[in-house]
Amino acid sequence: MTGLGNPAMRTLRIGITGPIGCGKSTILGWLAARGALVIDADQVAREVTAPGSPVVAEIVEAFGPGVAAAGGTLDRSALGAIVFNDSDQLRRLEAIIHPVVRRQILETMREAEDAGVPIIAIEAIRLVEAGYPALLDEVWLVTCDPAAQRERLAARGVSPADVSSRIAAQTTLVDRVLPVAMRSIDTSGTLAATRSAVEQALAEARPG
Repeated sequence: MTGLGNPAMRTLRIGITGPIGCGKSTILGWLAARGALVIDADQVAREVTAPGSPVVAEIVEAFGPGVAAAGGTLDRSALGAIVFNDSDQLRRLEAIIHPVVRRQILETMREAEDAGVPIIAIEAIRLVEAGYPALLDEVWLVTCDPAAQRERLAARGVSPADVSSRIAAQTTLVDRVLPVAMRSIDTSGTLAATRSAVEQALAEARPG
């Protein structure tokens, strides 16, 4: 764990990750109700790639004018077509975006700790790859059984084909996170059971 802000504040820093459809947003909502500042790494990435941003310019320079759209925006479909099935190109893109996202998240964490926020919860699919565990007190891996995962995604209106492709795209996520996860929360059961597990994890993790 790397020190940030004022250690006397004893802010609890939690990283939350896990496969799609397993209830991360629900857990983050409960933590927010307990006073947590929730940081969504994907949202930060969208903010730093806002129209006209230096990051957009760097991406266009790296991947060519075909990924540029009107008004200084990114053609995300065109960019996705380049990186989706090419791990080298994906790493190239991440090397541009992730350092900027990381700096923004670190600054937000410092400000939150200085303000005495009791909990910071960072949600990131690529939590491990981005190096966030070294900054955190806790890493929570949120999982559920495949049947519950498929049912929840279908309830969001995701087509069966898209459900399968989204699940397949994250097949190695659990294996990557398990070595650094302090706690694993299975959300396959009832909401009440999941909330009880979260409350127990929070009680065990909260400093002091």
